[in-house]
Amino acid sequence: MKPALTANLPAVTETVRRDFEAQDAARERGLALSREVIRESSVAIKHVHRREFDAAVQQIDKTRSLVQQMTEAVRGIADLESAGFVIDACKEFAEAMTTYALVKDGDLPTVEAVGVGSAAYINGLAETVGELRRHALDCLRHGEVERSEWVINTMDDIYYALVSLDYPEAVTQGLRRRTDAARGMIERTRGEVTNALQHERLRNSLEEVRARLDAGTP
Repeated sequence: MKPALTANLPAVTETVRRDFEAQDAARERGLALSREVIRESSVAIKHVHRREFDAAVQQIDKTRSLVQQMTEAVRGIADLESAGFVIDACKEFAEAMTTYALVKDGDLPTVEAVGVGSAAYINGLAETVGELRRHALDCLRHGEVERSEWVINTMDDIYYALVSLDYPEAVTQGLRRRTDAARGMIERTRGEVTNALQHERLRNSLEEVRARLDAGTP
């Protein structure tokens, strides 16, 4: 009797099962680490806004280690290396690093320095615009009106860099949507900073008039 053509099916199935088990384990490990990266990146940004820069650096270093562990966990598995949870985590880390650098008045870190893919980096930079909006408003509350103007200019620079990257969504991974959001945030922030500047000038003018009156000067 001729042997069945599927005689090797159990062996083939076992090979696939081992592969799936390895991929599933890698996915679970990578997914858990991605959640940690996102959480710790958020903590780093919180330290930046509180101007706790030493704590922010320590947090960024801790998060970088988690990013490296995550990328190592999924290395060699193409579907996982490009998975949404990996890219999102890398994006959040890039946002933390670029936010720290810009608020601290440092040079913008390069893609290589952050250690993530280009799409994750540029989308993280796009979301940094929102963090800079928060920083600008914090500056207004602290009376640092001139610095808030500088922050607006930095947000503008980032926006124009983003719009120059006109590539398909499959390449940029949602950049167009984030660029549109950045534009709206810049316009709202510019309006708030402009109002603050006008109030500051009016207050200064009133103080000058009051000082002249007190001095008996016309």
